[in-house]
Amino acid sequence: MLSPEEVARLFPTDLPDVSHWEQKYPARDLPDGAKVTRFAPSPTGFVHIGGVYVAMISKSVAHSTGGSYFVRIEDTDQVREVAAAEEQFDRAFAYFDIASDENDQNSPWGPYHQSDRGDIYLSYVRDLMLRGLAYPCFNDKEELAAITAEQNAKKVPTGYYGRWAIWRDAPDELVRERLAAGQPYVVRFRSPGDGERRVAYTDLIRGRIEHQDNRNDIVVLKTSALESRLPTYHLAHAVDDHLMRVNLVIRAEEWISSVPLHHQLFDALGFERIDYAHIAPLMKQEGGSRRKLSKRKDPEASVDFYVEAGYPAEAILYYLRGLANGRLAELPLDEANKQPILISDCGVAGPLLDMVKLDDISANYIAMLDTAEVLRRVQGWAEQYAPRIADAITGEPDVAVRAVSVERVDTPNPRKDLKKWSDFEPVYGFFFERLFPLVTDPGDERFGGLPAALVSAVAADFGAGYHELAEQPAWFEQIRSVAQKNGFAASPKEAKADPQKYPGAIREAANVIRVLLTGSTRSPDLHAVALALGPQEVQRRVGALAG
Repeated sequence: MLSPEEVARLFPTDLPDVSHWEQKYPARDLPDGAKVTRFAPSPTGFVHIGGVYVAMISKSVAHSTGGSYFVRIEDTDQVREVAAAEEQFDRAFAYFDIASDENDQNSPWGPYHQSDRGDIYLSYVRDLMLRGLAYPCFNDKEELAAITAEQNAKKVPTGYYGRWAIWRDAPDELVRERLAAGQPYVVRFRSPGDGERRVAYTDLIRGRIEHQDNRNDIVVLKTSALESRLPTYHLAHAVDDHLMRVNLVIRAEEWISSVPLHHQLFDALGFERIDYAHIAPLMKQEGGSRRKLSKRKDPEASVDFYVEAGYPAEAILYYLRGLANGRLAELPLDEANKQPILISDCGVAGPLLDMVKLDDISANYIAMLDTAEVLRRVQGWAEQYAPRIADAITGEPDVAVRAVSVERVDTPNPRKDLKKWSDFEPVYGFFFERLFPLVTDPGDERFGGLPAALVSAVAADFGAGYHELAEQPAWFEQIRSVAQKNGFAASPKEAKADPQKYPGAIREAANVIRVLLTGSTRSPDLHAVALALGPQEVQRRVGALAG
């Protein structure tokens, strides 16, 4: 074992003792039962919707208990860092209301980037080495690969342990020789586990869990060749959770197997253990089976998928909260989004992310918004993701109000065909002159196979006698009159009885007008559409074909 003086020479001379950090980061003054939680993404990738799910639960639990929630960026793996990942984090945090309560400006427990906490970690690594609980390891990549190959050949667990932990009990003189030669090394934690003993702990969601104890001497400080001297995740998270006074870690179930190691680290560092709650992952139905939602395979796994599509955050959060605690799904959206999420109500089976269900929830939510709010939100979304829609709303504001109001105002059953803001153009785009391509071909298939000359005649007759009328029956009488003039039957039954005599019934004639005004064979109430367009625009659209 290296002497204290030899260990000290491996670290900066002005590095504080661990007692300095304990004093700098005091216990939080919080009420009994208050939970301090954190969401700790790594910029080695983008935020997954499952990350939003965990962060949402963490924030709700902290706030409902009078505690605090913060975001800590775990950027120790700078080699694998993805450009622009943090910008995506900021978008996700703001959109889904999971931004941190704390930051470097308003909190004494920062910094909140691990890359800014390097001296803290070095102090604790030095302390472990001084106490013989960590040691330098000089194995290079080729030697480690050979160890793994041998373990695989023998069909034993891989890792740095037992007789393969070559530098764990290496002669002091050999260690000094390598250090004097300036050979790169990592610092490994001296695990107290032998891999045979089983250990248990209580998970706040899953109850008692047993695992094989950790035997692996993990790396706690990366190679001395790196100037940053940043630690690995395992050491950094243990130090940070302790000093930032986290008392409940809510994280994905993939970390369950790491608990024995994390408990070893907490014990070795002299920290009080922290409660864990491991959340079941979001699942996807594929064929007859369920699987974890995948970043690589599933576009809906990405947070940007929802932001760019324009799903209202309130609808997504309501849906996710219902997946976490089923009782919340039975409440109205506004009420459910104010209720606390209870860890005790979280299940151990991965909930299914059903996009059809989310679409229904989102459509119901949007249907309850007033016209001005819908347009405000669409405009805000479109300015970033669909400039032509933003320009249309800005250029024709009165049309926008009339369009969105169709079958939404003064009705107990408002339209629910707007599920997200990116649906706006398919649903409402035809109302806007600058977004609507005029129908000029009387042979267009949307006219259902009617002779082109007949389509042109219906358009001409309707345009020639058109009047804007407030009452629907009187307004529709204009279509009825045009249909009669052009030989359409008064009813489908009559048309079916003598198909050689009639080209169709009144509904086929109405379809001609519908296609001319909306570009589609399906639309909201045609009278309401015509009133929203106004008489001049109706004449322009009908005239494009008749003329």
